Amino acid sequence: MSTAPAVPTSRRRASITAITSGKGGVGKTFVSANVAAALTRQGERVLVLDADLGLANLDVVLNLFPKVTLHDVFTGRSGLQEAILKAPGGYSVLLAGSGMVEYSRLTPEVREQLQQVINEVAPRYDRVLLDTGAGISEVVLYTVSLADKVLVVATPEPTSLTDAYATIKVLAMTQKRYAIQLVVNQVRKQGEGRAVRQQLQQVIDRYVSPTVGQPVKLELVGEIPLDVNVRNAVLKRELLMEKQSGSPAGIGLSALGMKLRGVV
Repeated sequence: MSTAPAVPTSRRRASITAITSGKGGVGKTFVSANVAAALTRQGERVLVLDADLGLANLDVVLNLFPKVTLHDVFTGRSGLQEAILKAPGGYSVLLAGSGMVEYSRLTPEVREQLQQVINEVAPRYDRVLLDTGAGISEVVLYTVSLADKVLVVATPEPTSLTDAYATIKVLAMTQKRYAIQLVVNQVRKQGEGRAVRQQLQQVIDRYVSPTVGQPVKLELVGEIPLDVNVRNAVLKRELLMEKQSGSPAGIGLSALGMKLRGVV
């Protein structure tokens, strides 16, 4: 059943942020699920849309067992209201189905349906987070194109940085994204996130900005420490911000929420 109460039609449309990554395994869905809880704690009405169509795992992170998913909405078997669920942390979620091979490519129908869903939910919330798939597939890039802002999640590992750079380059060249936000996950020491951002920015300044004819700026909006509490929460399928909000990673996620809100 739906948990989203009606709101006045004159209400301002939600800010839409696509949370993406160059590769899998960097904690993108973990960040999406937990920063949504942080934003909710800070007073925002938040919806997370699992836009990793066909390979969804937000339900696993949140330990939810949805009877209705976006697939049911897309196929007309259910209405949108029935697919919006209450998640741990107090925010709302729209979950996608897993193993749906029909979502491995971007068809005109998928384009239209995804756009329509976002248009319908945007007036009901302060913020909509799109938890995209990883990489630069057509489906991922189209999902990102529907967002006002893009948040790239990376780790300090060389492969993650290489793939994050590739993602930023494609977004700048194909979508004219000249301002991109960065979260560095699994940092081992203070300041490592700033070093990662500087390293990426130097490569962007050298190879991407001259190509697009305009400076492409990478803004570091968060550093999330490497924290054993994260692994424990993932294994238990618990939300870190509910069980260990005072842990190092929890503090980093709270700071990320404040940064996204423009408080700091």
